[in-house]
Amino acid sequence: MKPNTQQLTELTTQVRRDILRMVHAVSSGHPGGSLGCAEFLVTLYQKLMDRKEEFKMDGKDEDLFFLSNGHISPVFYSVLARSGYFPVSELATFRKINTRLQGHPCTHDKLPGVRMASGSLGQGLSVATGAAQAKKLNNDNHLVYVLMGDGELQEGQNWEAMMYASAKKVDNLIATVDLNGKQIDGPTEDVLNLGSVKAKFEAFDWEVVEVLKGNDIDSIIAGYEEAKAKAGKGKPVCVLLHTEMGNGVDFMMGTHAWHGKAPSDAQLEEALKQNPETSFGDY
Repeated sequence: MKPNTQQLTELTTQVRRDILRMVHAVSSGHPGGSLGCAEFLVTLYQKLMDRKEEFKMDGKDEDLFFLSNGHISPVFYSVLARSGYFPVSELATFRKINTRLQGHPCTHDKLPGVRMASGSLGQGLSVATGAAQAKKLNNDNHLVYVLMGDGELQEGQNWEAMMYASAKKVDNLIATVDLNGKQIDGPTEDVLNLGSVKAKFEAFDWEVVEVLKGNDIDSIIAGYEEAKAKAGKGKPVCVLLHTEMGNGVDFMMGTHAWHGKAPSDAQLEEALKQNPETSFGDY
C-alpha cells in the first residue's frame, strides 16, 4: 500500500535529518538543494514511480529516475536507502574513503539505485532521453523521470536534448526542473537570467506543468498526476517545480549561501530541533 501524506511528511522530516547529519559529519556537501528537493524525491520514490524493489541496471518494465544535478546526492542517497535500495546504516559513510556514497553519484561502485554518474551538470536530460527512447523501441510502456537544477539549464547540452526529445516524440519522458532561483554564485537571475523557463520549453514543443508549491506533498502529487496524464500523447513533459533552497531549516532558506556549505555543531543542533526525530529513526 502506498503511504499517505502524513507518512510521506514524516519520512521527509527524517530525510532532512539524514541530509543535515551526513553533511555535518564530513564538513562537506550540498545541503541547500538537497533540503529543497526532499519532498519531491520522497514522494517520487514512495508514491509516484512504478518501480521494482530489486535494483537492476537494465531498468526493464519499471519507471526510471536519473539525477542530473548530482551535487544534491545527500537527499538522493537518503531516499534510496529509506526506500530499501541499500542499508540505511551506510549513510554514515557519506564522502568517506572507500565509500560507495561519493560526493557526486557514480556507477563504478555499483550502488543500487544509481543509474548514471552525475554532477558534471547538463548531462542528465540527454541520458534520460536516450533511456526513454530505448523503452519506446522495446515496447516498454513505463516512464523515465529526470531532475535538473534551474542553474543547470545554463548548460547548452540541455537545449540539444530538449530539441531532440520533442522532435523524436519521446513522450514517456518527464523532466523536472528544480526552480529554486538560486545557484552557487547567487540568484540565477543575476548570474545568467533564464527568462521564462515555461515559455522556452513550450517553444521547444514540450508539455509543461507548473507546481507552484514544490515543497507541499499534496501539490507535488497533483502536479505529477497531471504530468503523467499528459505523457504518451506525442510530446515530452516538463514539470517546473518551484522549491525553496534549504527548506525546513529557517536559517538556510532564502539564500544561496547553503548551496555547498556544511553546518557547524551549533547550527546542526538548531537545524535538528526544527526537524525532530521520527519513528523511522536516525541511521
